[in-house]
Amino acid sequence: MPLVTTGELITGATATRSAVAAFNVITLEHIEAVIAGAESASSPVVLQVSENAVKFRYGRLLPLARAAVAAAERAAVPIALHLDHIQSDDLLRQAPDAGFSSVMYDAARLPYLDNLAATKAAVDWAHAQGLWIEAELGRLGGKNGEPPLDAHAPGARTDPAEAHAFVTDSGVDALAVAIGSSHAMTTRTATLDHDLLKRLAATLDVPLVLHGSSGVPDDELTAAVAGGIAKVNVGTALNIAMTGAIRDFLAAHPEAVDSRKYLSVGREAMVRAVAGIIGVLRGRRSGHGETLTPDAVTS
Repeated sequence: MPLVTTGELITGATATRSAVAAFNVITLEHIEAVIAGAESASSPVVLQVSENAVKFRYGRLLPLARAAVAAAERAAVPIALHLDHIQSDDLLRQAPDAGFSSVMYDAARLPYLDNLAATKAAVDWAHAQGLWIEAELGRLGGKNGEPPLDAHAPGARTDPAEAHAFVTDSGVDALAVAIGSSHAMTTRTATLDHDLLKRLAATLDVPLVLHGSSGVPDDELTAAVAGGIAKVNVGTALNIAMTGAIRDFLAAHPEAVDSRKYLSVGREAMVRAVAGIIGVLRGRRSGHGETLTPDAVTS
């Protein structure tokens, strides 16, 4: 089916107090697995390409983007394309022609006023191109030239009043909030600040996004959705699923040299992970323990 926009998926999720799963993809196998998993769950999904993924692909956006568009147009469920954690203005400007309907513009490394200025300029340009745009705040109280703190560093929290001012002054369509998750976690031990999430949801009139959910247990994720999170970003869990499955296959088949043999195993592990993540966001527990295994189903 034709591509849909991230904005319409998030608007629908916000209206129904649900969340859209957004999966970061690196290879064609990632793309195929996310779509197959979403189809098995009969759920719309967002395919995300990060700036780091573009760097991995020799700095070229179009090869992976064109593959994502082609696969999405043949999917049985609605698919949107999102450019994630973009710091390069040049890459931002490639988004519309590459098939993306949305971007996450990441100036959170900067002090508050610099983040605001850069994000406002990105919003003005993006909106003129019809793009939906997400941003995040880098630190609690990061004003007056204070050094930046990564939004998902231990202890980082989004201040509701500061967030309200940032959203109002920048004009962003969604805000990624720091409530206790961290990027690239491989153990599911994060505890989210649900009281803070409640205050953020009451203060802000834009959809809220959860980044770095790899270490967030099932019940914490479902509570976050109930508390107002409308988009959940997933990355590390897919890489763990793929890598673990391939590692196990090669250990059992040391003679294997045909990459299709082990890539297909890795791809199917990611399909299961995607379907499981979507189930968790719908309120079903994954049944897995605290360590992310190759078949782990939360990000």
